[in-house]
Amino acid sequence: MNKTIEVTDLGYKDYKETWDYQESLFKGIVDIKIKNRRDGTEIVTPNYFLFVEHPHVYTLGKSGDVENLLVNEQQLKEKDATYYKINRGGDITYHGPGQIVGYPILDLDNFFTDIHKYLRFLEEVIILTLAEFGLKGERSPGETGVWLDVGTPFARKICAMGIRASRWVT
Repeated sequence: MNKTIEVTDLGYKDYKETWDYQESLFKGIVDIKIKNRRDGTEIVTPNYFLFVEHPHVYTLGKSGDVENLLVNEQQLKEKDATYYKINRGGDITYHGPGQIVGYPILDLDNFFTDIHKYLRFLEEVIILTLAEFGLKGERSPGETGVWLDVGTPFARKICAMGIRASRWVT
């Protein structure tokens, strides 16, 4: 099992270009796993964590509703924003300048095969990272992601999460 994670800062990059790169890494891991099962080989699968900053973009996950996109096509153009329907979980998410986005592309067979545990682990990483910056991130009961000021009228999400997994590859 390979528990090493290759971390890459992609800088400021277009969403579609980043998505295509993620898909190629994802496919590479899945292809290795298929080959290992088919041929009885034990090729080690890699793990990646990409960091990137995107221009204005809205993404709609599989469980999302386009009605939740509160701007029309003309407004997207005026904001120089793009929109993509993608195959991750979750609803609509905005990414834009000044926001650092993390994309873990992991073979969970290298760690543990429990999606709920994986989500809680990601939340905990964010909570610990926020604490390093003097912010108190928390989980909100019944919701995925990390929140500030939970239980107050000022509660707001600071970290949204939407994942996709196939053959235990995220």
